[in-house]
Amino acid sequence: MQQLLHDLRHALRIFRESPVFAATVVAALTLGIGVNVAIFSVVDTVLLKPLPLPNPQTLVWPENTRNGVPRGVSASPATFLFWRAQTDIFRDVGAFRDRLMNYTGGDIPQQLTAQQVSEGFFRVYGGRIIRGRPFTRQEDSPGGGKVAVISYRFWQQHFGGAADVLGKTLPLNGDRYTIIGVTGPKFDLRDFGSDPDLWVPLQLDPNSTSQIGYFGAGARLKPGVTLAQAKARLKASAAAFKKKYPGVLGKNGGFTVLDLQQAIVLGSARLALWVMLGAVGFVLLIACANVANLQLIRATERRREIAIRSTLGAGRGRILRQLLTESILLSLLSGALGLAGGFVGMRALLAVNTAGLLRLGTGGSLVGLDWRIVTFAVALSLVTGALFGLAPALVGARTSLSTIIKGSASRSGSGRGEQRTRSVLVGVEVGLSVVLLIGSALLIRTQIALTDVDPGFNPSNTVVMRTSLSGKRFESTQRVAQTVRGTLEQVRAIPGVANAAATCCVPLQGSLGLPFEIEGRPHDNGPVTGGAGYVTISPGYFKTFGIPIIRGRGFTDGDDAAGSPVVIINESMAKRFWGKGRNPLQARIVVGAGTVKTFKGEPVRQVVGIVGDVRANGLGNAPHPMMYAPIAQVPAAENAFITTAIPLAWVVHTRVASAALTTAVQNEIRKTTGLAVVDVQSMESVMSLSTSRQRLDMLLMSIFGGAALLLAAIGIYGLVAYSVQQRRQEIGIRMALGAEPAGVKRMVVRQGMWLVAVGIAAGLAVSFYMSKVLAALLFGVQPRDPVVFVAVPVVLALIALFSIWIPAARASRVNPLDALRYE
Repeated sequence: MQQLLHDLRHALRIFRESPVFAATVVAALTLGIGVNVAIFSVVDTVLLKPLPLPNPQTLVWPENTRNGVPRGVSASPATFLFWRAQTDIFRDVGAFRDRLMNYTGGDIPQQLTAQQVSEGFFRVYGGRIIRGRPFTRQEDSPGGGKVAVISYRFWQQHFGGAADVLGKTLPLNGDRYTIIGVTGPKFDLRDFGSDPDLWVPLQLDPNSTSQIGYFGAGARLKPGVTLAQAKARLKASAAAFKKKYPGVLGKNGGFTVLDLQQAIVLGSARLALWVMLGAVGFVLLIACANVANLQLIRATERRREIAIRSTLGAGRGRILRQLLTESILLSLLSGALGLAGGFVGMRALLAVNTAGLLRLGTGGSLVGLDWRIVTFAVALSLVTGALFGLAPALVGARTSLSTIIKGSASRSGSGRGEQRTRSVLVGVEVGLSVVLLIGSALLIRTQIALTDVDPGFNPSNTVVMRTSLSGKRFESTQRVAQTVRGTLEQVRAIPGVANAAATCCVPLQGSLGLPFEIEGRPHDNGPVTGGAGYVTISPGYFKTFGIPIIRGRGFTDGDDAAGSPVVIINESMAKRFWGKGRNPLQARIVVGAGTVKTFKGEPVRQVVGIVGDVRANGLGNAPHPMMYAPIAQVPAAENAFITTAIPLAWVVHTRVASAALTTAVQNEIRKTTGLAVVDVQSMESVMSLSTSRQRLDMLLMSIFGGAALLLAAIGIYGLVAYSVQQRRQEIGIRMALGAEPAGVKRMVVRQGMWLVAVGIAAGLAVSFYMSKVLAALLFGVQPRDPVVFVAVPVVLALIALFSIWIPAARASRVNPLDALRYE
């Protein structure tokens, strides 16, 4: 301990004597460690940290598959009931779906975030009921009554934590729900992107054969059953399901289970996080190479000091420990600064854009500074200190006084081996910088390509807001149609409003997916003609969004329950299912063909129009076949399904900036419907959210690429500048013998650029093979895009040339007499 304290005091004294050197090392390592801490904090929260639920290792997510690949589709009543019957695999299976419920127990109408859940939900997810009880199987059956379990937060906020809360009623959606339970304060579902105020029974028909997927289903494995066994058994069970429901899963369809923690993070998002973690590792390696070069130079300058200490009795191990102590002390200081800066920087970035990643919370609120992140920062600092300090320490520890006296080293005390080591380190920096810059350039081109995509509609001056038309009041289609028509008339009367419409589904945010059948056409493959997106809309929808009507007509107020059933399709559907030889406007289709109950009342609809394609599922997804039906012609069962599952979206296009009229529109909708209006968004923000993950990927990789470029430029400059300083005598002799300043400059530039060229070539070779990893994150650009693979080396070479030119110009101004006199 005495020796350690002595080494620490000596290191601090050395740093005080060389503050510029210490500050440079700390700055480089802080940057490298900081970006690693930032990304690790997200990777740890999203991918590594256990779910905050009891025994998370037994939680799984049943899935449909196609060709063995999970499809990521919602569960249907038929599949859920089948999974629940697999008692040899699952101990419990729980279903849930988010919904909004209108609460009228306060001074003004509110919308509460609720979940409809099956009676096994709380057992699956470990929801502890601290007062009362969960739902029974009877209450979870159709007609089982109006009961609710409220969250601990809702209990405190609305009932003040009153002990007599059980048995009280809540006015929700026009009905009164009896409170039967309160969940504990630790039951937290924010990791799943949900934060419910209350839970109500899903009340699925236990005999349902419906194949419409509209909810999620999680399960808890039976004790003793492993994930691999569950996969094998559920896969084998698909044969029985296919026998009971022919054609539903398809020829290559089946079932599987995923680890729940893996299932809640999409594959592309998972890949992006690992790519980012690898990228920051490269940044840290570049920083370490830079610092190692500085340490090598520092060790060369300290040869005489170390040789004298060795002669006075300090052993090689003692000197080695002293030099490593200095390195590790610098890295620990950098780690502390990097921990603070990286964590704060990432939280600031996530406050702006979380890229839609689950488990991060609103604005990254679930990313916390815990022992895992601190341990990572400390471990990274220690490894970094050893990594950049070991080679210079070994070089310094080998120095002897006889070597200095005999002058066996060069005049500078720097041998060819050490010069070669420094050159290799700079070459590594350049190569890693090429890899990062190519990755960032590919993601920048992806963002540009997404920006250039035509969404199929006009987002300017258009705002969207939502209202939940659920409950007995809106069970009939006629009542919904009257509410929509009356509300839109009032909204359109507001000065400044150009047009308004209502819809179940907003472009870029998805749609319902349903099969359909073309009347009179034989089925070529399967029980129906095909499948397409399905959206219910009011008249004025296409005009409000600026979607062109290519053929036929749009909907009018006459397309109501008394009118002939009609449907409008998009251009993609017309091309795919009618081609050039047939006229879609002469066809009739049945929406929801092959499904049961909910869409049994669907009439045969006449195709009356063809509209332009809209990117329904995000800018990065190509348009697909779409069907549009009038809200006023939706059958009663279908209307009840849609209104309870999806809040109605009001779309308003204004003549002025939409923000100026948002409050007036909200007030009018609230006054006309008597319901709360929530989730107000401009269509520009909807488009921005659609590309948020790609934008975050691009921003992060650009930061990493820029940091790598800066560090590489500093490393190149430092190497060449130090080389010029050590070769001052040689350059002076050359110039005394007649060498021209321009020739000296060319010599220095040529030697420096040769090193850069080797690094660029190595980086291109690595990038050529590694770029395929980014393929799943790219849009509109190939992983080996020629423009990127040419532009990046050119830019890097120009910056390197600038870094070399400065010391080269200094070399050309060396005075031969001064150089010889100094010698």
